[in-house]
Amino acid sequence: MAAIAWSWRNVLHGVVLGLPAGFATLSDPRFGLALAVGVLPAAALGLAANRRRRTGALIVGGIAAAAVLLGSAVAGIPILAVSAVFVVCVIVAVAASDPSHRLATPMLVLGVPLIGVGLSFSTVSSGLAAAGLIVVGAVYAYLVSLLWPARRAAPRPPRRETTRAAMLMYGVQIGLAGAAAAAIGFALGVDHPGWACAAALLVSRPAYATLVTRGWGRVVSVLCGALLACGVAALAPASGLSAVLLVVLLAAGTGTAGSRWYVFPFFSTFIVLSLLLLEDATTPAHWFIERVGMTLVGVALALAAAASVPRLARPLLDRKSR
Repeated sequence: MAAIAWSWRNVLHGVVLGLPAGFATLSDPRFGLALAVGVLPAAALGLAANRRRRTGALIVGGIAAAAVLLGSAVAGIPILAVSAVFVVCVIVAVAASDPSHRLATPMLVLGVPLIGVGLSFSTVSSGLAAAGLIVVGAVYAYLVSLLWPARRAAPRPPRRETTRAAMLMYGVQIGLAGAAAAAIGFALGVDHPGWACAAALLVSRPAYATLVTRGWGRVVSVLCGALLACGVAALAPASGLSAVLLVVLLAAGTGTAGSRWYVFPFFSTFIVLSLLLLEDATTPAHWFIERVGMTLVGVALALAAAASVPRLARPLLDRKSR
């Protein structure tokens, strides 16, 4: 796997994904950026080789929409939201240890982190609107993908067998990181209390080395994406230039799907912050500090949990096995 993958096939797919958002931006930049947010999960997934695997866009879209909606439903009660993050992390992680639960892994990798995204919506209606955009984006991405001819798919790597006890420990690890991040977000009273939670859960992986790589990648990507979003907002470009830039970024984000380095947050951060800068009169510095700051908090908590929880839990697991 290349550090930064590049596929012109995926780039072209990303252009088609971004066209509705680009055209909408010409008349209403807010609506165009909202449409771009809706196709972000599909863009991160890339274009699968055969049509059977392309249904993954629908599955991922459904999981993402349900997670955002769940997060928005509990966001109004912080103690419930924090508890829900921990409980869902543990349940989904344990379910992922069973090969028969095929949806558990995508729920663990994407669904659980997007509950954190849902915590940033102040009302269920706003969360429902975001979930609806994601579903529409997923359906559009799937239908568009059918325009590409199928080709032989590379064999999927064999599934790594993990014990139920190991996944329980991992669920507790990420549950503590995500719940602590959400609690800090609520305690600080930031505008988007779920950003730190989402960051902690998006970078978390069972392998510590992978977590470290993803953590640094997310911090750098978010920092660069936030800088670009604030810079573009300061220049106040014409709607035509904004539309072109939006399509180019979606195309590039899709083109780099499958990269070993975690570069996709650069594209998603630019789109999300650009939307916030249009919708809110708050200064760009405010959103820059909150986005980057909450990302740092989330990554730090993910690293701390990964360093401490296994060390504390492993003696208990060894004692139980004996």
